[in-house]
Amino acid sequence: MDVITDFVKIQELKRYSRQTIISYKSHLIHVQKHFKNTSLKKISDKDLFEFVYHLVKVKGISASYQRQIVGSLKLFYKEIFNRAIPFEYLKVTQRERKLPVVLSKSEVTAILNCTNNCKHRAILALIYSSGLRIGELRLLKKEDIDSNRMLIHVRQAKGKKDRYTILSHKVLDLLRSYYLKYRPKDFLFEGQKGGPYSAESAGQFLKRAVKKAKVTKSVTLHTLRHSFATQLLEDGIGIAHIQKLLGHSNMSTTLIYTHIAVRTLEKIKSPFDD
Repeated sequence: MDVITDFVKIQELKRYSRQTIISYKSHLIHVQKHFKNTSLKKISDKDLFEFVYHLVKVKGISASYQRQIVGSLKLFYKEIFNRAIPFEYLKVTQRERKLPVVLSKSEVTAILNCTNNCKHRAILALIYSSGLRIGELRLLKKEDIDSNRMLIHVRQAKGKKDRYTILSHKVLDLLRSYYLKYRPKDFLFEGQKGGPYSAESAGQFLKRAVKKAKVTKSVTLHTLRHSFATQLLEDGIGIAHIQKLLGHSNMSTTLIYTHIAVRTLEKIKSPFDD
């Protein structure tokens, strides 16, 4: 019995969003690969603790990722094995209040120029130019790209909401070149064995490109989304429009970018200079 498949079916019946289901499945596959000689049912509480501890202290995962993987494991063991695992000690007690890292336009250009594979370049350029989450990009299909209106239809995103975001003319040309070369069958970006492209693989080739471009900032795929939002704000786009493009349900989430928009801050005059 494939317990992960059974778990996915349960979440589908409960009408979880596609993005949430794929995220849960990805976390469980990660655990399964880590404990390759042990079935998921037989993994002890202590081993799960050590696994999460390794991700936090060695791999340096974010607090957000820690919450996701702990939540997916808790739900999986409860619904598949009726097993309550004491995950309280693995929860993040306080949310990090760090400002997001953002890239300048020249840094993004340098990273893209150091990404030789056209598929990889298309993935990074699309995330940056449209402000997509990696989970949203992974679920895109060819029909979601509206080249007439220059929009991207993001289906069942975070919070199970559909939205539209902008499509860059330059990225559209890049997507067309990529599509002619790779001819994906189902999803716009697919792995070697089909299915949505791996978020982990995307993170790895981004890391290589960042190093090659000699960008010293701590850059993740989500950094590209942060950079998209910040640069729109600096270019004078209203915060309400940015909120809609990003798919934020709460304006307070979008307002974080007002703290890091350099050109916006540069317009503020210190009272000492009066």
